[in-house]
Amino acid sequence: MKDVDIAEVARRSGVPASTLRFYEEKGLIASTGRRGLRRLFDPGVLERLALIALGQVAGFSLDEIAEMFAPDGRLRIDRARLTAKAEELDRTIQRLGAMRDGLRHAAACSAPSHMECPRFRRIVQLAGAGRLEPPARRTPSRRRPA
Repeated sequence: MKDVDIAEVARRSGVPASTLRFYEEKGLIASTGRRGLRRLFDPGVLERLALIALGQVAGFSLDEIAEMFAPDGRLRIDRARLTAKAEELDRTIQRLGAMRDGLRHAAACSAPSHMECPRFRRIVQLAGAGRLEPPARRTPSRRRPA
C-alpha cells in the first residue's frame, strides 16, 4: 500500500492533524516524507495510533506510551508495567465503588439531614482528612494549532 497524507490519516483515525504533528514531535509516530507541504505516513501508522489511543484510555501518559515502542518501531511492552497499571485501576475502581455506594446511601438515607447520618458523616470525615482522593483528572491531549 502506498503512503497516505496527513489529511487522510486524520480522517481515517479521527486524530486531528495538529495532534499527529505533535505525536511526530514526541517521537510516537514518524512521517515517511512529504508531498508538497503535507506529511506522508506509512499506512501502518493507523494501527500505531490505535495502540496510542488504547494506552491513553488505560491511563498511560504519552511518555509512557513512547517507551512501549522500540527504536525500530516494534512494540515492546513491559508486562510488569501492565500489571502495575491494572493494580492501579483496581484501586481506583474500589475507591470509586465505595464512593458510589456512599452517595447512594446518602441519597436514600432516612436521617432528617445528611449530617445526622453516621455513614455520611464518616465520608465527610475521611474527605476532610484527605483520605478520599478525587478521581484522577484526565488531562486533554495537548493540541497544536493547525
